[in-house]
Amino acid sequence: MSSAVLLAKPHRWTRAEYERMVEAGVFHPEARFELIDGEIIDLSPQGSYHATSIQVMADYIRNLFGAGYHVRIQMPLALGDASEPEPDVVVVTGGIMDYRYAHPQTAALVVEVANSTLAYDRLKATTYASHGIPEYWLVNLKENCLEVFQQPENGRYTSYRSLKAGSAFVCGNGKQVMVDSVLL
Repeated sequence: MSSAVLLAKPHRWTRAEYERMVEAGVFHPEARFELIDGEIIDLSPQGSYHATSIQVMADYIRNLFGAGYHVRIQMPLALGDASEPEPDVVVVTGGIMDYRYAHPQTAALVVEVANSTLAYDRLKATTYASHGIPEYWLVNLKENCLEVFQQPENGRYTSYRSLKAGSAFVCGNGKQVMVDSVLL
């Protein structure tokens, strides 16, 4: 390997550059991707089970959080200068119209549903914790469990639990969550 290759490093995109590329139509209209820590990542196509899991979670969370919160499905979340993930479900304060001119920059809760992307979605916990997202849930379709990450501190979550059907836990908003209600 030449020394030039060893010195080369990939370009890190900023969120502003990424958004300009999206607005300019650089990407195919049907392409699915997100910006994570300056890298543009292709997203996998969704199967029926994955899509249904997202909808079940979104419906449950709407009732869990209620008035004063808005549930967004697969929409951008602007995290710092180098990340714009599109989580499966995000809970933000306010209403739909509060985000007509800019994507939300924080969330009360982020949820990802994962099967083939399980390892990648676990890595995203660091991105969410680094940006102070208080709670991150990962619906693990492979093991049929809910992984709950809470209490971000110094770029990582200090509380982690993997919960199966029949379990319950207290959400960051103080309400009890029955895991059976969010797993298929």
